Amino acid sequence: MTPTLTTPHTTATTAPAPELAPREQEALRHIAAGHTYLQTARHMGLSKHTVDAYLRRIRAKLNVNNTAEMTRIAIALGL
Repeated sequence: MTPTLTTPHTTATTAPAPELAPREQEALRHIAAGHTYLQTARHMGLSKHTVDAYLRRIRAKLNVNNTAEMTRIAIALGL
């Protein structure tokens, strides 16, 4: 009896991006356009702390660590 090595079956599909709330999408769009947190907050009629909270949630949902990664994903999502 000879041992047989098998590779685990993996799928090439990636998980769909988590659903972002409309205000999270708007905040991400502003940040991806190069606006600061304060500029984004003023345009959206929010405090900069609320914008920061939105972006923390976005980073958690998208599993990214910085603005460059968020911007890349925003472009990929068509925002």
